[in-house]
Amino acid sequence: MKIEGKGKLLKIYIGESDKWEHEALYHAIIKTVKEHGLAGATTVRGIEGFGANSRVHTKGIEVLSQDLPIVIEVVDTEERINEIVKVIDPMITEGLMVMLHDVEIIKYAKKD
Repeated sequence: MKIEGKGKLLKIYIGESDKWEHEALYHAIIKTVKEHGLAGATTVRGIEGFGANSRVHTKGIEVLSQDLPIVIEVVDTEERINEIVKVIDPMITEGLMVMLHDVEIIKYAKKD
């Protein structure tokens, strides 16, 4: 079965070493999103990037960074994304970035 419709994509750009209450921030955000029942979320670990401080984070042979870039992507309806942004807002600190995109969702699901 194919389900289609409009939605929102929430992208959160953080560093691998960012924490929330002694836990990896990316894990805390994914856990919170799941607890609130959103449609889906993925954490992607980058191999290179830079942020607000312009320091390049890379995983090269000569340098093994402990703070590689992380992108968390969350997809759901606009209403649910707007609500989860309010919930995770206290977790987001200076230097991190959050982006919202309008998306067209195509979901392939099992027939009942």
